[in-house]
Amino acid sequence: MNNTLKEILSTTLYLLSAVLLAFIVIKFVAQRSDVTGDSMNPTLHDKDVLILNKIGYHIGEPERFDIVVFPFRNGSNKNYIKRIIALPGETIQIDFDGNIYIDGEILEEHYGKEVILKPGNAAEPITLGEDQYFVMGDNRNDSSDSRFDQVGIVYRDEILGKAWVRVWPFKDFGRVDK
Repeated sequence: MNNTLKEILSTTLYLLSAVLLAFIVIKFVAQRSDVTGDSMNPTLHDKDVLILNKIGYHIGEPERFDIVVFPFRNGSNKNYIKRIIALPGETIQIDFDGNIYIDGEILEEHYGKEVILKPGNAAEPITLGEDQYFVMGDNRNDSSDSRFDQVGIVYRDEILGKAWVRVWPFKDFGRVDK
Protein backbone atom coordinates (compact mmCIF):
# COMPACT_ATOMS: atom_id res chain seq x y z
CA MET A 1 0.00 0.00 0.00
CA ASN A 2 1.31 3.42 -0.82
CA ASN A 3 1.52 6.18 1.80
CA THR A 4 -1.42 8.17 0.40
CA LEU A 5 -3.79 5.22 0.68
CA LYS A 6 -2.57 4.48 4.22
CA GLU A 7 -3.15 8.12 5.17
CA ILE A 8 -6.69 8.11 3.71
CA LEU A 9 -7.52 4.86 5.50
CA SER A 10 -6.09 6.14 8.78
CA THR A 11 -8.01 9.42 8.56
CA THR A 12 -11.24 7.61 7.65
CA LEU A 13 -10.92 5.26 10.65
CA TYR A 14 -10.14 8.22 12.92
CA LEU A 15 -13.23 10.13 11.73
CA LEU A 16 -15.48 7.08 12.02
CA SER A 17 -14.21 6.48 15.56
CA ALA A 18 -14.90 10.10 16.49
CA VAL A 19 -18.44 9.93 15.07
CA LEU A 20 -19.12 6.64 16.86
CA LEU A 21 -17.82 8.02 20.16
CA ALA A 22 -19.94 11.18 19.78
CA PHE A 23 -23.01 9.05 19.05
CA ILE A 24 -22.43 6.91 22.15
CA VAL A 25 -21.92 9.97 24.38
CA ILE A 26 -25.04 11.75 23.07
CA LYS A 27 -27.21 8.62 23.18
CA PHE A 28 -26.18 7.20 26.55
CA VAL A 29 -24.06 9.63 28.59
CA ALA A 30 -24.82 13.34 28.12
CA GLN A 31 -27.00 15.58 25.99
CA ARG A 32 -27.38 19.31 25.45
CA SER A 33 -30.73 20.85 26.38
CA ASP A 34 -31.88 24.45 26.04
CA VAL A 35 -34.15 26.15 28.58
CA THR A 36 -37.13 27.83 26.94
CA GLY A 37 -39.32 30.05 29.06
CA ASP A 38 -39.41 31.16 32.67
CA SER A 39 -41.04 28.18 34.41
CA MET A 40 -37.83 27.25 36.28
CA ASN A 41 -36.95 30.79 37.48
CA PRO A 42 -35.08 31.61 39.65
CA THR A 43 -33.04 28.38 39.32
CA LEU A 44 -32.82 28.31 35.52
CA HIS A 45 -33.49 31.08 33.03
CA ASP A 46 -34.75 31.38 29.48
CA LYS A 47 -31.96 30.58 27.00
CA ASP A 48 -29.75 28.79 29.55
CA VAL A 49 -27.95 25.85 27.95
CA LEU A 50 -27.60 22.69 30.02
CA ILE A 51 -25.83 19.37 29.74
CA LEU A 52 -27.98 16.47 30.92
CA ASN A 53 -26.61 13.49 32.77
CA LYS A 54 -28.26 10.56 30.98
CA ILE A 55 -26.23 7.75 32.49
CA GLY A 56 -27.06 8.48 36.13
CA TYR A 57 -30.58 7.12 35.85
CA HIS A 58 -29.31 3.90 34.27
CA ILE A 59 -27.60 3.08 37.56
CA GLY A 60 -29.91 4.88 40.00
CA GLU A 61 -33.39 6.30 40.31
CA PRO A 62 -34.58 9.90 40.09
CA GLU A 63 -34.80 11.60 43.48
CA ARG A 64 -37.03 14.28 44.93
CA PHE A 65 -35.95 17.77 43.80
CA ASP A 66 -33.90 16.50 40.83
CA ILE A 67 -34.36 18.76 37.80
CA VAL A 68 -35.29 16.47 34.92
CA VAL A 69 -35.94 16.80 31.21
CA PHE A 70 -38.70 14.94 29.37
CA PRO A 71 -40.34 15.42 25.96
CA PHE A 72 -43.53 17.25 25.09
CA ARG A 73 -46.25 14.71 24.40
CA ASN A 74 -47.53 16.46 21.28
CA GLY A 75 -44.93 14.94 18.99
CA SER A 76 -42.72 18.01 18.78
CA ASN A 77 -38.99 17.78 19.43
CA LYS A 78 -39.19 20.19 22.39
CA ASN A 79 -38.66 19.21 26.01
CA TYR A 80 -39.94 20.23 29.41
CA ILE A 81 -37.51 20.99 32.25
CA LYS A 82 -39.08 20.56 35.70
CA ARG A 83 -38.28 19.59 39.29
CA ILE A 84 -39.43 16.25 40.76
CA ILE A 85 -41.74 16.93 43.69
CA ALA A 86 -43.36 13.53 44.36
CA LEU A 87 -42.00 10.03 43.85
CA PRO A 88 -43.55 6.69 42.87
CA GLY A 89 -46.07 5.39 45.40
CA GLU A 90 -46.53 8.77 47.12
CA THR A 91 -49.74 10.74 47.36
CA ILE A 92 -49.50 14.45 46.58
CA GLN A 93 -52.02 17.18 47.21
CA ILE A 94 -51.82 20.97 47.02
CA ASP A 95 -54.26 23.01 49.09
CA PHE A 96 -55.68 26.40 48.16
CA ASP A 97 -53.20 28.10 50.51
CA GLY A 98 -50.39 26.81 48.27
CA ASN A 99 -49.10 24.10 50.62
CA ILE A 100 -47.78 20.90 49.06
CA TYR A 101 -48.53 17.70 50.97
CA ILE A 102 -46.73 14.40 50.40
CA ASP A 103 -48.51 11.48 52.09
CA GLY A 104 -50.34 13.97 54.31
CA GLU A 105 -47.21 15.83 55.50
CA ILE A 106 -46.27 19.33 54.36
CA LEU A 107 -43.32 19.21 51.98
CA GLU A 108 -40.38 21.21 53.30
CA GLU A 109 -38.76 22.84 50.29
CA HIS A 110 -37.40 26.20 49.21
CA TYR A 111 -37.56 25.99 45.43
CA GLY A 112 -40.93 27.58 44.74
CA LYS A 113 -40.61 31.20 43.68
CA GLU A 114 -43.98 32.14 45.17
CA VAL A 115 -47.11 30.78 46.82
CA ILE A 116 -49.00 28.44 44.48
CA LEU A 117 -52.21 30.09 43.29
CA LYS A 118 -53.52 27.21 41.15
CA PRO A 119 -53.29 23.69 42.59
CA GLY A 120 -54.82 22.32 39.37
CA ASN A 121 -55.52 18.57 39.41
CA ALA A 122 -53.54 18.28 42.68
CA ALA A 123 -56.32 20.06 44.59
CA GLU A 124 -57.52 16.48 45.04
CA PRO A 125 -55.04 13.81 46.24
CA ILE A 126 -53.09 12.10 43.47
CA THR A 127 -51.45 8.75 44.23
CA LEU A 128 -48.56 7.95 41.92
CA GLY A 129 -47.96 4.53 40.40
CA GLU A 130 -44.69 2.61 40.70
CA ASP A 131 -43.06 4.38 37.74
CA GLN A 132 -44.70 7.81 37.99
CA TYR A 133 -43.35 11.21 39.07
CA PHE A 134 -45.05 14.51 39.83
CA VAL A 135 -43.04 17.47 38.54
CA MET A 136 -43.36 21.24 38.92
CA GLY A 137 -41.55 24.32 37.74
CA ASP A 138 -39.89 26.52 40.37
CA ASN A 139 -41.85 29.50 39.04
CA ARG A 140 -45.02 27.82 40.26
CA ASN A 141 -47.51 30.34 38.88
CA ASP A 142 -45.90 30.42 35.42
CA SER A 143 -45.37 26.71 34.82
CA SER A 144 -47.13 24.02 32.82
CA ASP A 145 -46.44 20.96 34.94
CA SER A 146 -48.00 17.86 36.51
CA ARG A 147 -50.83 19.91 37.99
CA PHE A 148 -52.30 20.35 34.53
CA ASP A 149 -53.53 17.90 31.88
CA GLN A 150 -51.21 19.08 29.07
CA VAL A 151 -48.24 17.74 31.09
CA GLY A 152 -49.70 15.42 33.70
CA ILE A 153 -47.83 12.70 35.51
CA VAL A 154 -44.38 11.87 34.10
CA TYR A 155 -43.45 8.23 33.60
CA ARG A 156 -39.95 6.96 34.40
CA ASP A 157 -39.23 5.93 30.83
CA GLU A 158 -40.05 9.46 29.59
CA ILE A 159 -37.25 11.07 31.60
CA LEU A 160 -34.33 11.84 29.27
CA GLY A 161 -31.91 12.85 32.01
CA LYS A 162 -31.06 15.06 34.94
CA ALA A 163 -29.87 18.66 34.56
CA TRP A 164 -26.18 18.42 35.38
CA VAL A 165 -24.15 21.42 34.17
CA ARG A 166 -25.13 24.87 32.92
CA VAL A 167 -22.75 25.80 30.09
CA TRP A 168 -24.41 29.04 28.97
CA PRO A 169 -24.33 31.84 29.86
CA PHE A 170 -20.66 31.56 30.81
CA LYS A 171 -21.13 33.79 33.87
CA ASP A 172 -23.41 31.07 35.35
CA PHE A 173 -21.28 28.10 34.23
CA GLY A 174 -21.34 25.24 36.74
CA ARG A 175 -23.24 22.36 38.26
CA VAL A 176 -26.99 22.53 38.48
CA ASP A 177 -27.58 21.47 42.07
CA LYS A 178 -30.83 20.46 43.69
